Amino acid sequence: MEEAMKQIGERLRGLREIVDIEVSELAALCGISEERYLKIERGEADITISNLMKIARRCGISADELMFGEEPRMKSYYVTRRGQGLSVERTKAYKYESLTSGFQKRKANAFIVTVEPKPDATRIYKNSHSGQEFNYVLEGTMEVYIGEKVIRLNEGDSIYFESSAPHGMKAIGDKAVRFVAVAID
Repeated sequence: MEEAMKQIGERLRGLREIVDIEVSELAALCGISEERYLKIERGEADITISNLMKIARRCGISADELMFGEEPRMKSYYVTRRGQGLSVERTKAYKYESLTSGFQKRKANAFIVTVEPKPDATRIYKNSHSGQEFNYVLEGTMEVYIGEKVIRLNEGDSIYFESSAPHGMKAIGDKAVRFVAVAID
C-alpha cells in the first residue's frame, strides 16, 4: 500500500512538472490544501480515485497512467479475466481492481472495490466528482452515505446516484465488502 501511494505521488509530481501546473491549481482542483497535496506527491498521504480522475482530465491523460503507470491500448474491446485487473490499494481499507483499464477513451470506469471493516470508524470520508455512479454489492454489507442520507446495501443490492453529491461508504459487520463500482462521465 505505501509503495503504491509513493508511486502514484511520483507520477503526480512528474506530470505536474511536465505540464507546468502550479501546486496551488491542482490542490484547488481537488479541494484540498497545498500542504495536503504535497504530502500526496511525497507518498505520505492518500488521494481519492475521484481526485486522480480530476487531475487526469485536467492534464489530458488517462487516470490509469496515474494509478497504474500504464496507458490504455485497446480501442474496440478489452477483456479483464477474473482477478487479473490492474489493482491499487489506496489505503489499508480500500483496494481497487480496474475492470476497464486497458480501453482507450472510455466513458466509464469500472472497478471491483474491496473495503475492509473498520468497526471503530466514526468519520466517513465523502468525496464528489462529476458524472454518475453505479455500485453493485457482490459480497458483504455496506452503508452508502449520500449527502445526509444513509442507505444500507446487502449482497445483490445496487445503487445509482449523482456523484456530484458528497458520498462515501463503509463496510458493515466483521467481513470485507466487495462491490462493483462504475463511474460514468
